[in-house]
Amino acid sequence: MISRMGILTRRPDLTPEQFLRHWLEVHGPLAARLPGLRRYQQNHVVDASQLAIDHARGTWDVDGFSQLWFDDLDAMRRAVEVPKLRPDLPDIANFCGDAKLVICQPNVVVPVATDAGPLVKRMSILTRRPDITAERFRDEWFGFHAEAVQKFPNLMGYTQNLVIDRGGADLTNTAPYEQVPADGIVELWFRSVEDVQTAFCSPAAEVSQRHALDFIGTITTYLVKTHVIV
Repeated sequence: MISRMGILTRRPDLTPEQFLRHWLEVHGPLAARLPGLRRYQQNHVVDASQLAIDHARGTWDVDGFSQLWFDDLDAMRRAVEVPKLRPDLPDIANFCGDAKLVICQPNVVVPVATDAGPLVKRMSILTRRPDITAERFRDEWFGFHAEAVQKFPNLMGYTQNLVIDRGGADLTNTAPYEQVPADGIVELWFRSVEDVQTAFCSPAAEVSQRHALDFIGTITTYLVKTHVIV
C-alpha cells in the first residue's frame, strides 16, 4: 500500500485544543469521504521534545501527522486529482497554519503487537545528510539500520515510511525537496514512555544511533496519540 501523510501545524490564532478538536471532529469526517481510502488515522502530537536521543534536530514545528492509505499510487491520485470534488481541501485553512505532504512507501520491520493493549507511539521525521543521495539513504535505512532498531528492547512495533514524493501547502501539486525536506518518517511503538527511554539507552540503540550519523542529518521526534478515523 501507499500512505499519504500530512505534516500539520496549527493556525497561530488557535489553541492546541481548538486545533485538535476541529481536525478530529470536523476535518476527519470530510477526509474520510475520499474514494478508495483504505485506512485513515490522525496522530496528535503530545510531546515535542527530543526524547531519549542525542541527534541534531530539524526545524520542523508539528502539531500532528495525518496518515491515509490507498492500494497504490494510481488509487491515491484518482482520489485527490480533482480538487473541486474534494470536501476536505477548503477546510484545511480553517485549522492549519501550515501543511506539508509526503507520499510514502511503508516498510513494516516489526508488526505492531495487536494484543499488547494501549501503546505509546513515537514518530520521527528524518532528513538525510546533504552529501547522501536518496538512493543511499534508502539502502542504509532499509538495510543495516532496520536490523539494528528491531533489536531494541521492549519494541512493540516499527515501521519505516520512505518518502517518494512531496506536496506543498495545497496538498495537491508536487513540491521541491527544499520545501519539504523529509526523507523518511519513523513509527515506533512501546508500552510506556519509560520503555522508550530504556530502549534508547540500550546497546542496540548505541549501534543504531552511531550508524544514523553516517547518513541522517536531522531527526525530529514526537510522541503522538493516535485516533483511527477509518
